[in-house]
Amino acid sequence: VSSPPRTSRRDVAQAVNTRHPITKPGVRVARGACRPNIAGMSAAAAVAPPVDLDAVALLLDLDGTLVDIAATPDAVLAPPGLGVTLALLARRLDDALAVVSGRRLEDVDRILAPLRLTAAGEHGAVIRLSGDAEPQCAALPPMPSAWRRVAAEWAALHPGVLLEEKRASFVLHYRQAPVVGPMLHAALTTLLAGDHAHEILAASCAWEVRPRGIDKGMAVHSLMRGAAFRGRRPVFIGDDRTDEDGIAAAEALGGFGLRVADSFGDAAGVRAWLAGLVA
Repeated sequence: VSSPPRTSRRDVAQAVNTRHPITKPGVRVARGACRPNIAGMSAAAAVAPPVDLDAVALLLDLDGTLVDIAATPDAVLAPPGLGVTLALLARRLDDALAVVSGRRLEDVDRILAPLRLTAAGEHGAVIRLSGDAEPQCAALPPMPSAWRRVAAEWAALHPGVLLEEKRASFVLHYRQAPVVGPMLHAALTTLLAGDHAHEILAASCAWEVRPRGIDKGMAVHSLMRGAAFRGRRPVFIGDDRTDEDGIAAAEALGGFGLRVADSFGDAAGVRAWLAGLVA
């Protein structure tokens, strides 16, 4: 693969205006349910391996990997310079770069605006194979509307609990009310009793109810079939339990995964490493 012409950071900056355990069947429990990262090295000790940009594709989680965890999902912002770095990397990789997030695709675009990248939203339920392509939505089992109504009632009853609605799922965030986390899990387990089409996924200070079979591993396999990604080795970078499926898929396809805490320390370390790739 030939290298494209190098583009300066100033050139791209002119085009991109950046802004600042109750384990039951069907329940996937994260290590450290209210920790932003999987435990690992300190930032000073973390070392990421070199990568050959002519041979790899980068698949990047968003929250806790590209951007810092915030008190609420809506409070997350892209740090200055991140959009420029990602735009430069996408050009250098001939567009073999994608964001793979549990968020809705609209939220990924809002955080990274005005940049629009190849992306997978809602753990792969929605895939966009290029920045200007129409999103493709997976065929999924319908979620009972009563579940969403009950989740909204729980969020209203417990200060600090936030309901995040998605096309195919919903999330109850309890970062600001950690004491109610076990209660929410028990209530969700009761709510889903007898249903075999959905599962409860533990994330960082959150419980997500989503269709079975939708995960970041599926997203990686779908993205790697895209024209820009074929023939490259996938490198998946993520910070929590929901990213382990993406790492496993990257390894199965001949690539590898990097866990933020082990290889970079934190999201700032990821951003510094990515910027160094196109410095």
